[in-house]
Amino acid sequence: MSTNMDNVEGNVPIEEHESDNEKSKPKRKRMKDRSEVWEHFIKEETHTGMEARCKYCGMRYKCGTKRNGTSPLWAHINRCRKYPYNTPKESKQSLLSFKSNKIESGCTSGLSYVKYDPTVIRKALSEMVIVDELPFKFVEGVGFKQFCNVMEPRFHVPSRITVAKDCYETFLTQKRKLKLVLKKCNSRVSLTTDTWTSIQQINYMCLTVHFVDNDWNLQKRILNFCPISSHKGEEIGKEIEKCLLDWELEKVFCITVDNASSNDTAIGYMRRKINGWKAGVLKGRFLHMRCVAHIVNLVVSDGLKIVNESITRVRQAVRFIKQSPSRWNSTFLMLDAALVFEYALERYSEEDPHYVIELNEREGKGCPTSEDWETVRRFSEFLQVFYDLTLRVSGSLHVTSNLFFHELVSVAVLLKDLMTNDDVEMCLMATKMKEKYDKYWGDPEKMNMLIFIAVVLDPRYKLDYVEWMLIEIYDSKHAFVLVNNLKESLNALYEEYRGSSGDVIREEVSSSMDSSQFSPKQKKLQLDVQD
Repeated sequence: MSTNMDNVEGNVPIEEHESDNEKSKPKRKRMKDRSEVWEHFIKEETHTGMEARCKYCGMRYKCGTKRNGTSPLWAHINRCRKYPYNTPKESKQSLLSFKSNKIESGCTSGLSYVKYDPTVIRKALSEMVIVDELPFKFVEGVGFKQFCNVMEPRFHVPSRITVAKDCYETFLTQKRKLKLVLKKCNSRVSLTTDTWTSIQQINYMCLTVHFVDNDWNLQKRILNFCPISSHKGEEIGKEIEKCLLDWELEKVFCITVDNASSNDTAIGYMRRKINGWKAGVLKGRFLHMRCVAHIVNLVVSDGLKIVNESITRVRQAVRFIKQSPSRWNSTFLMLDAALVFEYALERYSEEDPHYVIELNEREGKGCPTSEDWETVRRFSEFLQVFYDLTLRVSGSLHVTSNLFFHELVSVAVLLKDLMTNDDVEMCLMATKMKEKYDKYWGDPEKMNMLIFIAVVLDPRYKLDYVEWMLIEIYDSKHAFVLVNNLKESLNALYEEYRGSSGDVIREEVSSSMDSSQFSPKQKKLQLDVQD
């Protein structure tokens, strides 16, 4: 896409390539001896003098003298109705279309009127390119041009340069609309960001904003998708700052990132900047939110390092049929699918001798046995819990902040039970996963209290429920610290919002009217508000 956009903002012609109709139209070009317009007219001698007769409609014009130039001839050929390459003039009459059209009563009528408008068609074309992720050169394809010619002969298909400009104009329009929505929004916004490297070794960063609009609907919008110089925390922080300044966003509540060490540096950089803007909540205490789904991924990945031979043999059998990635969630999906084809794979070992020979040479040293399949079934049920958990906390179109604590509790309880399991391998795996779990969610000082505050504000649970669950999953020392931190954070947040609300009320009261116009009761109310 970047290749097509290189010249979008430059001084380039609107049309890089002409359509077939435009190529066929006669072009006015001065020639030293003879004008090209005479390819469409025939000179004839009449009793009134020399005349030029149109080859298509027979219209006659005076010619042969310097006073009778070729301008009238060019004007005629460009509007001649019988010239095959002229499209008919736009009709002012609208066309009837048999498509659904909502009316005030709520029903739909079968008839609606449609008026030809090339601007509307070009806008729809640019939106099609964006929504369907089509390359800009798609519009220059022979098949697409032929389709448009059949659909609407009056529409001249623009070049890829023009379509690129239209797409960029659509982006600017949508950006202005979103900027206005964010400016009018009464709530703070939260951000999520991630970085990765493409196969071309280019570093990219994506920044997404999440907010509740004034109609209490959860919204999600991508603010920026851009290349970055490196994955260093300082560079990531500077790019986030640059994007927020461009969008005029200051009221940031929290930023969710994965658990790379560079992101800790990036959050520290943004905390200093947001505090400098005087827009942070409690000086950015809750700004850093670690991605729950990423932590679950790290926990399970550590556990899968202790994988028994049964899973290895099944994996090798599946890889013989089809290559499979090695991520933990892909491992679960692979095992889940392999269980469905257990008997098919057993039959495969009987029918294909190469299957048995190659598996004997691989890491698992043989084909899966019935005991292997039973072990795989147990591990698949275990991984299913974490797979479903990841799907629940990864939602972006519904609120998930009040779910995190419940999922953490369920994981802690599951691991606690498995650590006392009679199955040695399951016990070792659970122990390894619990060590990684405690690294992120075992230290009260490293946990973001918003995970617990979201549950306290849920009217179904409140503070007592959270205290009880903390005592259940943590030892008494850690539970005591977490409960105290939670209460202190709740009080601090209340005072923070109370102070900001008081400032708003004071501004509204003071700006509504001059104090000299207040009645005695209104003056007392003003003093109470100020106190």
